[in-house]
Parts: sequence; structure tokens; C-alpha cells
Amino acid sequence: MVGEFDLPMDIIDRRVTKMKMISPSNVAVDVGKTLNENEYIGMVRREVLDSYLRERAGKYGAQIINGLFLGMDLPKDKGSPYILKYNRYDGATKQGVPETLEVDAVIGADGANSRVAKDIDAGEYDYAIAFQERIKIPDDKMQYYEDLAEMYVGDDVSPDFYGWVFPKCDHVAVGTGTVINKPAIKKYQTATRNRAKEKIAGGKIIRVEAHPIPEHPRPRRVKDRAALVGDAAGYVTKCSGEGIYFAAKSGRMCAEAIVEGSARGTRMIDESDLRKYLEKWDKTYWPTYKVLDILQKVFYRSNPSREAFVELCADEYVQKMTFDSYLYKTVVPGNPLDDLKLAFNTIGSLVRANALRKEMKKVSL
Repeated sequence: MVGEFDLPMDIIDRRVTKMKMISPSNVAVDVGKTLNENEYIGMVRREVLDSYLRERAGKYGAQIINGLFLGMDLPKDKGSPYILKYNRYDGATKQGVPETLEVDAVIGADGANSRVAKDIDAGEYDYAIAFQERIKIPDDKMQYYEDLAEMYVGDDVSPDFYGWVFPKCDHVAVGTGTVINKPAIKKYQTATRNRAKEKIAGGKIIRVEAHPIPEHPRPRRVKDRAALVGDAAGYVTKCSGEGIYFAAKSGRMCAEAIVEGSARGTRMIDESDLRKYLEKWDKTYWPTYKVLDILQKVFYRSNPSREAFVELCADEYVQKMTFDSYLYKTVVPGNPLDDLKLAFNTIGSLVRANALRKEMKKVSL
């Protein structure tokens, strides 16, 4: 994303080049051995990234309105505009001033709880709750996380996701998420903090955040001259829960389809123009989403399976395939012989995991 969207390096808090995968039994595997000197995972704060992108859009000619979008009236015919309704905030009142805006097309980039999605009857989707605390830790402990991130797996931190410690500018972000047991999210957060407690000891919570994370694309992403992108469309990957790059990429793809379909603003677009964006998106990223969906179902289903997953992460070929796919947002084709070896290793790990699961059931009985 940094290269493709020409982001300045000064908005990136940390360049993570090392990651620890930590199993339910606290076996830690170091990941990142296959990265070259120019590769890293960029850690940013959303308030910094979003502010930069807004300001740049304004410099390029976008009209930026500080307001709360309330909904929209749909066009009465093919030539009529959408009427956007919102409260504009200019500092004069806390409630804002009700206003409307007429537009030819709408790109709904308004997140998982998208009001644009509701207005075009886009349908619902399953979602995870992600809970995160930003924790200011002592400088000597912050040095440990200088270029390191941690991912914890286990029933204690999440029944279907993972817990994390990600380094930011002068603090760490500690969090977790779940789809199947949302009411217990604070219990899982406490467990994540406990798993990392020695490394974040003496820390002070400076900010608490919680967000819904879509689990799959909405049933409808385009209707007439309105389209959904990013979290509003449901573009978040399984396993990693990443959505920032896919939000930016889908927004660009959709905008390019509008520019092309309108012949640079000289004709009115229709749904067929926006469907070209969907076709391009699905062709490019459907395999990535499908592979990660399968991985989550296989390896996040039980503690023995998670132990097998962490065991596999010790393999350098697995690390290379994983990081290449993650960094470049595509399923990277592998070497056939190495893929065959990986298949055998995966089967072996899952067999051991299954045997362990049976033993655990016997013990519990």
C-alpha cells in the first residue's frame, strides 16, 4: 500500500520485520526470516493515515465536508440525482446543521455499519468484534517491540480469531476479536493482556477502541449508480482480519470505473459501469479471500489445530509464502516440490492435532 498509494514514510510509526506466533501452550515461533531488507509490515495509527488521505484528497480537488451522513433519497428515474442528507459541523452547534447534497453517483465507504448499504438494501453479513487497548509501556519494554509484533492464538484469547500486540509510535496496541462469542470479548481481551503481561508490565491504558469487522462480502455491493467499497462492502480477509489495503484498493477501482464509464464526466453512468469494478475486484481478490477462509476454518477451530498452525509457521517456506501473499495481496504460486512437502507437513501436523484433541476429550471425560 505504501508504494501503490504513494504514502510518505513519516506517517508510518513502525516497520515490523519480525513476528512471534505464540501457541495456546505458549510455544513461540519467530516469523520473518524470509523478508528482504526492503520488506516490512507498516504499522500506522488510523487517525494519522486517515487525516493524511483526507488532506491529500482536498489538495487534489475533492470537496471535504465535516459532517454526519444520515441517509439518502434514491433517484426517481435514470437521470435524477441522489439526495444525500447529513448534519454539517461548522463549530457553531453541537448538533450540526441539516443540509442536503445532490450527486450523480455514490461510493459508500462508510464502514461496517454503512448507511449507504442500508439505503440500497445491500443485505447483512456476519461480523467480528475487534477490541483493542492502546497501552503506554515503559521505554525499556518498548524497545522489545521496536520492530516486533506478536500474535497469540488459543481458546483463552479467542475461540475463532487471534490476540495481538502491535507496536505503534510510542505505545503498543493490544487486542483480540471474535465472531461466535461477542459478549465475551472483554474476557478474551483480559486473557490477551495476561498472555503478554510480563512484556507490557507497568503499562497504562491510554485509549480503548472497538470496531465491527465484516466476515464476508455483502450479498449486494452495487445498485444502480451506488456502490460499496472497503468494510461497507465486506472486504476484510479471514485469518488476518486486514482491511485497510482492500478498502483503499476497492475505492480506487470503483472510482476508476466511474471515470471510465462517465467518459470523464461527459455522460451519466449506470449500473453496468459499476459492475465492471465488481468483476475486476472479484477476479483479482476472490482466490485470496477463499484461501484465507479455508485456513481459518482448518486451523482456528481448536487448540490442537492452533498448535499445529504455529508448528507449521516455523517452516521457512511457509513463512515466505505467507509473507509474500500478505505483503503483495495475492495468493503467490509456489514451487511444486515444496508445495508437496508442505502438504505432507500440514497433514502430519493436523494428524497430531487430531490425536491430541482426542486425548484431551478422554481427559475431560
